[in-house]
Amino acid sequence: MLAFLPAWLRAPLALLLVALNTLLHTLPLFALALLKALLPLPVWRRACSRGLARIAESWIAVNSGLFALLTRTRFRIEGAEHLQDAGNCLVLANHQSWVDIPVLQKVFNRRIPFMRFFLKQQLLWVPVLGLAWWALDFPFMRRHSRASLQKHPELRDADVAATRRACARFRGLPVAVMNFVEGTRFTAAKHARQNSPYRHLLRPKAGGTAFVLETLGDTLDSVLDVTIVYAGGIPRMRDLLAGAIREVRVHIRRLPVPRELTGDYAGDAASRVRAQQWINALWAEKDALIDRLRTEMAGRTSAADGSPP
Repeated sequence: MLAFLPAWLRAPLALLLVALNTLLHTLPLFALALLKALLPLPVWRRACSRGLARIAESWIAVNSGLFALLTRTRFRIEGAEHLQDAGNCLVLANHQSWVDIPVLQKVFNRRIPFMRFFLKQQLLWVPVLGLAWWALDFPFMRRHSRASLQKHPELRDADVAATRRACARFRGLPVAVMNFVEGTRFTAAKHARQNSPYRHLLRPKAGGTAFVLETLGDTLDSVLDVTIVYAGGIPRMRDLLAGAIREVRVHIRRLPVPRELTGDYAGDAASRVRAQQWINALWAEKDALIDRLRTEMAGRTSAADGSPP
């Protein structure tokens, strides 16, 4: 354990080691991705996709090991016993920080199929990582404002088609698709602007979930409802690198695949209503759960400090 090092040294050391690990793993990743592109045979491409996922899992495992070595962050995970039967799954989670991604990767790596996220199209241009995400078949989505969609409704159809194409590439492979249902990270300003009915969450967006279920619903075995709560408020990535995150709570709930939501979300109003009602009910339960988890964490902190809760 190197957590005894001062934060001013720990953070740059962690950043350096994570960067070196990234370069170490992306070199073979890019080489295999090139071979996959040069020989577009279905059997070969599936074999390469499995190999790429193994490289990515090794990359994630080393990163998780580095964070464990350099920090004292405690992970309290509830519901991990559900993962052995998760199979192919859709993972739904609340979204507060970029830290959510390494947290989810630590919890799920090699316990469910390699997990792929929906990413903003702009992230394709992130040096090294953007190309790695592309090689790993992460689905990139364009984000359009409400005004743009009203002026150019054909953009919505293009997004739907892109989601379906991305999901179709996962057929025939072990699959775990991750969706941050709120579509963006939580902030107090966004919460107020949306007039969100939830205390700790933004309004959920049902479209992405519905399109995954429509495209892959017959191949999915479960839905994993994941709730992430941090002690001390929403962290930044540098807080993770510096070991400033005291505790992370991750609650996992395994749900059956809602087969009634596998209809035509874009073209059928009744399907849209069913999907929105399902996700809204899920979010109301998650909001209450976050209240409970925060209360428990505050109580432990008070007990550790010797102060009244």
